[in-house]
Amino acid sequence: MAEARSGGAPTVLRVVLGKRLQDLREKAGLSYEQAAAALDVTHATVRRMEKAEVGLKIPYVEKLLATYGVTDREEIDGFLKLAREANRPGWWHNYRDVLPEWFSAYVSLESEANLIRGYQPHYVPGLLQTEEYAHAVLRAGMPHAAREEIDRAVALRLERQSLLTRPDAPMLWVVMDETVFRRPIGGPRVMREQIAHLAEATTRPNVRLQIIPFAAGPHPSMYGPFHIFRFPIPELPDIAYAENLVGAVYFDQRDDVSQYLEALDRMCAQAAPAQTTEALLGGFRKEI
Repeated sequence: MAEARSGGAPTVLRVVLGKRLQDLREKAGLSYEQAAAALDVTHATVRRMEKAEVGLKIPYVEKLLATYGVTDREEIDGFLKLAREANRPGWWHNYRDVLPEWFSAYVSLESEANLIRGYQPHYVPGLLQTEEYAHAVLRAGMPHAAREEIDRAVALRLERQSLLTRPDAPMLWVVMDETVFRRPIGGPRVMREQIAHLAEATTRPNVRLQIIPFAAGPHPSMYGPFHIFRFPIPELPDIAYAENLVGAVYFDQRDDVSQYLEALDRMCAQAAPAQTTEALLGGFRKEI
């Protein structure tokens, strides 16, 4: 388990390169202390590079590769090129004025995942919100923010949504509680438009929505929302994300993530089948 921290949220590429450095060190049979001695730094510096908690200093990376026995110049140059790319801020850096540090990592994971699964008991997930619905949700969560700040946060949310229509778009599979459609957000017109937007989303091949009706009774995740990311990168494990009022926690240990996956699988079994979602949405819309 790792809490998001300040100091620059890691890009997914930085996480991958950190894991590759760890693999090379372990294959070379070297400890953190031995690797650190080659750089004349503390062992904590090497550990933090491997955990993607700091940027990858190119001279450090080149020295570590030599220490780990990597001699092929083409391999070294390729690794250093990736390290330079990993140190560049993501597109979301332009929104750093309204993007909390703990959520920057989320946007990075979301951008690189090929499968995003999640459970949302309170409101429509950000990737599927209309502009007016997003305004209402963000205003409720940021009651003291200026209008300009809310507008910037909405713009970020809408730009994130573009990943669902790109050529290599991820699969988005979301389970929502019936509460999402019973809680009026933004007023009747905004809710009707949001539900219509969701109905349109269900026609996309890479979007699957399921709804857990009240009649389904209790389920494994009534404590709160979460997301699970899966990546087309062998070095990167599934990562679970759980958010709270002041931050977030990211889980990458197999046992932790497995519990989230099992809970989500159970909820999918309890939820109405995805084939019935459009009809359910139509019913909710008529009732507003």
